[in-house]
Amino acid sequence: MKFELAVTVREKTGKGAARQLRREGKVPGVLYGQGECLLLTIEPDSLVKILKAQAGGAALVSLTLSGAKSKPNRTALLRDFQVDPVEGNVLHADLFEISMNKPIRVKVPLHLTGGMPAGVKEGGILHHNMRELHIECLPAVLPDFIEVDASWLNIAQGLHLKDVAMREGIRYLDDPEQMVVSVAAPMTEAKLESLLASGAAAPEGAKEPEVAMKGKVAGEAAEGGEATKAGAPAAAPDAKGGEKKGAAAPKAEKKEAEKKK
Repeated sequence: MKFELAVTVREKTGKGAARQLRREGKVPGVLYGQGECLLLTIEPDSLVKILKAQAGGAALVSLTLSGAKSKPNRTALLRDFQVDPVEGNVLHADLFEISMNKPIRVKVPLHLTGGMPAGVKEGGILHHNMRELHIECLPAVLPDFIEVDASWLNIAQGLHLKDVAMREGIRYLDDPEQMVVSVAAPMTEAKLESLLASGAAAPEGAKEPEVAMKGKVAGEAAEGGEATKAGAPAAAPDAKGGEKKGAAAPKAEKKEAEKKK
């Protein structure tokens, strides 16, 4: 799906300028790729609509740049964005400019079709081994998602990537032998009792292992290279034929989001 977004090219840089934009209800952003880096001012309502409509996928955006010295109309991928972990406001957005005649590499979600698998109806447990696929295609044929029919799977059966139907103009980049979805046998009562017994026999006072939280939140990165993958994904697409040249925003703005915690 392709979206329309009007943005304004800004001249002021630094954390003070980014902070002032947020006070005014705007979202600071960066457009990089194709050998250029532009600082942007984005209307939050338009940006949030795109994020909600394309949750988990790669958003292809048709940009109209006000104040640009050249090429006022461009095509980009909404690559990353950063969200305030407390208030939920979008703090920053990264857009990656692409060429419509050059292949891009992105990640797109996997959607299961065909209803509940046969094995699950018999008591099996469905495992989503892969939630998204890494693909290569031209921007014009970029799908919102890849459909996989798992309705025929019985207990102890699975579907590998090599079994997923290819779509015209799209190349899968993941390992063909990788399991996409599978149905496992239900846990027996004997095994469950064994697990419960082993848990009860754990040494008294033993500490539970700490869980490291994964994922960026406001303050882990900032303008020009920060992003939290919300939902997702958007994905963190990498573009073929368009290196991140001059993509880093001024260092003064890179620490801006750290104070939003």
